[in-house]
Amino acid sequence: MTSPRILLIIGGGIAAYKSCELVRLLRKQDMAVTCVLTDGGAQFVTPLSLAALSENKVYTALFDLKDEVEMGHIQLSRQADLVVVCPATADLLARMAGGLANDLATTLLLATDKPVLAVPAMNVRMWLHPATQRNVATLKGDGISIMDPDEGAMACGEFGPGRLPEPEAIAARISHELQQAKGAAAFTSQPDFSEDNHRPLYGKHILITAGPTHEPIDPVRYIANRSSGKQGYAIAAAAADAGAKVTLVSGPVNLPTPPGVTRVDVESAREMAAAVDAALPADAAIMVAAVADWRAAEAADKKIKKDGSGNVPPLALAENPDILATLAKSPKRPPLLIGFAAETNDVIAHAQAKLARKGCDWIIANDVAADPMGGDANRVHLVTASGVDSWDRLPKDAVARQIIAKVADALR
Repeated sequence: MTSPRILLIIGGGIAAYKSCELVRLLRKQDMAVTCVLTDGGAQFVTPLSLAALSENKVYTALFDLKDEVEMGHIQLSRQADLVVVCPATADLLARMAGGLANDLATTLLLATDKPVLAVPAMNVRMWLHPATQRNVATLKGDGISIMDPDEGAMACGEFGPGRLPEPEAIAARISHELQQAKGAAAFTSQPDFSEDNHRPLYGKHILITAGPTHEPIDPVRYIANRSSGKQGYAIAAAAADAGAKVTLVSGPVNLPTPPGVTRVDVESAREMAAAVDAALPADAAIMVAAVADWRAAEAADKKIKKDGSGNVPPLALAENPDILATLAKSPKRPPLLIGFAAETNDVIAHAQAKLARKGCDWIIANDVAADPMGGDANRVHLVTASGVDSWDRLPKDAVARQIIAKVADALR
């Protein structure tokens, strides 16, 4: 059996140092890796390091007579099974979107006829800049897969989305992309809802909630559940790709709005409940948000101060509205109502109990002890009245596509 062949293009950013570990992980999985190092990338990692790890020659220059004689850039661009750009800097994404071919990396990307995966990494403001988001949307429209960056502290000292995902998550995504490219049976239920394919949710309205809610205690403190919003946003993006009109009711997150999605920002559970009701009717509602169960019964209008006595001020709690259960009983109930359950133990049993208690059609459950919130992958269980369908651990955008494929089948 031939080993999968990866052409790895390494852009110029501090995150380039992670490319060495990525190469090591891919080689450990018996993948053949050929590295292309940009001038910027060479400021952070050396051709010698990459050659030693990949056990292959590293390519750096477009106008190298010896390379063009031995292996022209056209051949190099087409002999791989997957082209991976990691890290994909803002400049590299812009040049890719513009169709430039002014160095070896961009020439290869313009000449290739193979699938391309870009893994962005940059400063948070650069990632959220409208120009970068336009470029990302253009690249997605061109059929290039984009792996969302992680959120966290950056080398520049700022915090937010823009960090390169960890090499293990990138390696898992690469394995997934290879399986998709080969048309593996395990991924037949995850169609690519591209411009050229049938859009199974065209004309349907899909309502999605995502992220946490923040319940104020005073002007500077709040109660919240942990949630990055990544899975809900991935589902919204997949639904839009499938042709749906998508309303995304989002709690506070640092994520860009997926292209083609109408986003409604809220803070509290009560605001989210009102926004959900205002967005109806819908053909399906997918309640992914991690809504806080309780709020402060009376939020203070000024910051609560410590008085030095050591006594903790009392905090009376009130129960928040149960958005999923309320929607299940509403006369405007969508024909397909889906809830999410993030559990730490007895995942399937708790999900089955929640399905009966909430009155929804499906519960999608995941074990947050195994896959902590904020990560890039999920292993979920689809729980219905008919039984339990447990899926393999997949990147969150792959989970999203699989969910949307199931939704399309159900609505059909």
